[in-house]
Amino acid sequence: MIRILFLGDVVGEPGRKALAKRLKSMQEEMAVDFTIVNGENAAGGRGISGKQCIEILKAGATVITTGDHVWDQKDLPAYIETEPRLLRPCNYPAGTPGSGVVVLDTAKGPVGVLNVRGLTFLNPPLDDPFRRAADEVETLRAKTRVVFVDFHAETTSEKIAMGRYLDGRVSAVVGTHTHVQTADEQIFPGGTAFLCDAGMCGAVDSILGRTKESILRRFLTGMPTTLPVANGLVHLCGAVVEIDEKSGRATAIKRVSEPVDP
Repeated sequence: MIRILFLGDVVGEPGRKALAKRLKSMQEEMAVDFTIVNGENAAGGRGISGKQCIEILKAGATVITTGDHVWDQKDLPAYIETEPRLLRPCNYPAGTPGSGVVVLDTAKGPVGVLNVRGLTFLNPPLDDPFRRAADEVETLRAKTRVVFVDFHAETTSEKIAMGRYLDGRVSAVVGTHTHVQTADEQIFPGGTAFLCDAGMCGAVDSILGRTKESILRRFLTGMPTTLPVANGLVHLCGAVVEIDEKSGRATAIKRVSEPVDP
């Protein structure tokens, strides 16, 4: 049995510091074999830089996934070509820097990770995530039965649809992007573990990891404003999935919400 820890969107410095402080002890306590972290908000809440990628890998991440903010930091297009453990959504057009898939060896066999971005309410428009994911999964399954998918999407319907579409073909589909952990963890009939949204690694006393005052000001005035990252107690949110490494079928999924004072 292989245990994979997945953590949702890391928001700014508080999220990064909480990872550095707690991730390795979490891995030991939960007997984790492989860790995936979504880092697309690690740079002040927008994107991730090469420096922050190194920081998250040193904290204990095996693979870092991203989403719609992947290109917000100017150094990222060049850096992502040098670091195969940093993924961007696979459904960007051909020729886009980086990759949306990776397979890494572990003591319990190879693990494949696939990063996909949804279409609904997200820009810019990308290739069809469903057909692109299916093509990538077929290639991955020739190398490993253990395939974990981070589906970065806005709507619950699109996330559930992706989980159902890939049921029996991947080990897990966990959603990111909305920063709010859902309570619908389950294993579909084909053996695919599913969670609609992992939640975030960001400040609890906030609105989606940003200061409450700035978000409320935008709603109340309709005027543009800066959205600083909130500080204070952080919850490292996500899920632990147990997978039979021979069949690739998930046997258990449990939500994680670990409080950390960074």
